[in-house]
Amino acid sequence: MNWLRVTRDQRFFYFISVCGVAFFCVVCLMGYRIISASHFHSSSDFIHFFTSSNWDPVKKNFGALSFLYATLTTSLFSLLLAFPVALGASLFITEIAPRKLASALSLCVELLSTVPSVIIGLWGLSVVVPVLRLTVQPFLQDVFGQSGFFAGPPYGVGLLAATLILAVMLLPTLTALMRELFKAVPRASVEAVLALGGTRSEAIWIGVVGASKRGLITAAFLGLARAIGETMAVTLVIGNRNDFDLSVMALSQTLSSLMASEIAESVDTAHVEALSRVALVLFLLSLTMRELSKRLIKLTQVQGFSFKSGGHAK
Repeated sequence: MNWLRVTRDQRFFYFISVCGVAFFCVVCLMGYRIISASHFHSSSDFIHFFTSSNWDPVKKNFGALSFLYATLTTSLFSLLLAFPVALGASLFITEIAPRKLASALSLCVELLSTVPSVIIGLWGLSVVVPVLRLTVQPFLQDVFGQSGFFAGPPYGVGLLAATLILAVMLLPTLTALMRELFKAVPRASVEAVLALGGTRSEAIWIGVVGASKRGLITAAFLGLARAIGETMAVTLVIGNRNDFDLSVMALSQTLSSLMASEIAESVDTAHVEALSRVALVLFLLSLTMRELSKRLIKLTQVQGFSFKSGGHAK
């Protein structure tokens, strides 16, 4: 083929085709490498890895249950904490705040989203952890200590600290995503609710939030995916202990913090295989988050999900 005779449109088509194929190949190679490095020797080895909480590289005994529990616990609860705050903040910026104040708040959100995670982790270690150790955790033990979910000595670091730090990290990301969603909503949606006699709050809730429900689901799962994969900030405040404990004040490790802590020391073949399995679990969790978000969005389309009706099908 004579490249000089190829039109500009054809060159553009070839370029974007190569980019798309290259991206697909990179993802496939990553998946293949992780799967090939984390092969399970038997079905009992597979079951043991996900049902055991004993992680002992010296004895070559590897169980990831405690890390999986810590990852899901910190990620889900941080999303539950950050999502309503981000929703309220984004609605205030786009619908209520004056233009100058909204611009200043938008700038603050963008600046916070660019702060490296290690800096947030250091801030959590020096500010959040002492407050938890001296005030919050003793109070929770006095009030809810009998439940077992707030048992243990108040170290400050642990699952609770990691959850709060992840929530702080998710806030600017979720707020920025929701702000862009709400800005894209046509003003006719709000004006229609007001014309029908709705209040200002009803117009915002139905016309803005209701029109953005699919985007909000996507934003929530994007935030959850980031929380699952967060490493440095969590490593600094979670305590880095391999024991399994249901208490939110216990020292633990997530899947990502485990890899960050032990990847430099993994010289044994069995240890490398175990860490590769941890990477495979994180990879599968990311794919699961994507699939769940697609199914939930499809569910809102098929069943007519409505914020006005409280989430029930019409």
